[in-house]
Amino acid sequence: MGSDIPSRLELSGITKQFPGVLANDNVSFAVRPGEIHALLGENGAGKSTLVKMIYGIMQPDAGEIRWNGQPVVIANPKAARRLGIGMVFQHFSLFEAMTVLENIALGMDAKIPPRELEARIREVMATYGLALDPYRTVATLSVGERQRIEIVRALLLNPQLLIMDEPTSVLTPQEVEQLFTVLRQLAAEGCSILYISHKLHEIKALCDTATILRGGKLVDICDPKAETSRSMAEKMIGTGLKDIVKDGARSFGAPKLVVNGLSTSKIGHFDVPIDHVSFTVHAGEILGIAGVAGNGQNALLDALSGEVHGHERDVIKIDGLDIGTMSTTERRRHGLCAVPEERNGHAAVGDFTLSDNSVLTARDRLGMVMMGLINSGAAKTYTGQVIANFAVKALGPASTAGSLSGGNLQKYIMGREILQKPSVLVVSQPTWGVDAGAAAAIHQALIDLATAGSAIVVISQDLDELRSLTDTLAVINMGRLSEARPVKDFSVEEIGLLMGGVHGGTEAA
Repeated sequence: MGSDIPSRLELSGITKQFPGVLANDNVSFAVRPGEIHALLGENGAGKSTLVKMIYGIMQPDAGEIRWNGQPVVIANPKAARRLGIGMVFQHFSLFEAMTVLENIALGMDAKIPPRELEARIREVMATYGLALDPYRTVATLSVGERQRIEIVRALLLNPQLLIMDEPTSVLTPQEVEQLFTVLRQLAAEGCSILYISHKLHEIKALCDTATILRGGKLVDICDPKAETSRSMAEKMIGTGLKDIVKDGARSFGAPKLVVNGLSTSKIGHFDVPIDHVSFTVHAGEILGIAGVAGNGQNALLDALSGEVHGHERDVIKIDGLDIGTMSTTERRRHGLCAVPEERNGHAAVGDFTLSDNSVLTARDRLGMVMMGLINSGAAKTYTGQVIANFAVKALGPASTAGSLSGGNLQKYIMGREILQKPSVLVVSQPTWGVDAGAAAAIHQALIDLATAGSAIVVISQDLDELRSLTDTLAVINMGRLSEARPVKDFSVEEIGLLMGGVHGGTEAA
């Protein structure tokens, strides 16, 4: 870069302090015009705080932000957008009952006549190959399509800098490729992109530069293409990345979870129910269920956990006991714990303390409620164990779930269920949004739980995770489950075909 061309964005000595936490400590780096720049770090490393200051959601305590060479104070997100800074958040802020067009209109700072806005939306979509029907209701859209709304909304502002926060955490491989095509096109046109992700192989494929934070401090600025995923992960965590210890020769015990012909009813117009699903998981076995999002994974987890009641008692058995018509509470008493995909509001209540969230799922198994009274001491002690064992960055059991970063909340939720030592554990997206070090720790905890005799079902869209973690694998497509086979017998190509709906020989879904 020539010295006469200023950086698009330059941070100098940015510092931000919260009570008890130095979130950013003298951070300095620059993003060039047309550069795709990764921002990496463990959960709680300070990435989100930094991005919130760039987008005007909060202000730095010290340091300077320069925009196209000029010092600026970004007072609020509207000021950021006026400068030319757009942001696509990890959790979408969309109204499900409204159309695509209505949602985009709500997010615009200036009032634009509907016909003119629709024309501009169609122009942006045509330019970047973002297929969307402006009159579709958001509730009918896939996660990938919802993300496109946020991207189109940001691109309507003609941004000079686009911030992407964990943009691929819930996308299919095909949607990831489409997104990368859009981002590369934007960069080629001169738009700078600040890209936050824990998926280091994506960083290597997409990004020109990576800034790595650890504990609020800048530890390295590197070329990701010259690094390995492991070397970047080790810079993020500051130590060597632990290899997962898995005894490939271990034998399985008796059947613990037996599912035979389990079906669910269609709830909403766009719900994908499960259709005569059967599988068996033995003591010590980890069964993986792969699939593209929206193929019945949530219906399966709800049916197994008891959130959706079955009509036939004998379609689900735990340790030989028929539980198909039991409630969630009864199933937990008999040894089944579950972690749903959505952590905010489903797996945890944001306004509750971590201790109170522990009571919600562990009260019966760990004796936290006696004679209708909560034993707050037991809940606090157990929550402290979860925080310590799973390295959850929180101020203690009295912290609210909503005060934790997404990755730290995921570590807490996984730890809360694993430490109950369930007979059967069913988890969906166990490492969604967590960094490499935390993902390895969660994987190891799941393997240790299986080694101790539990049966585990892992529902995930991450094929790398499933292939490294599980013993047997099945693929879900449109509510139907393929036959489970040893994971080593599958090729990536075969898994991909099954995810696309080819269930053997002549049959296609």
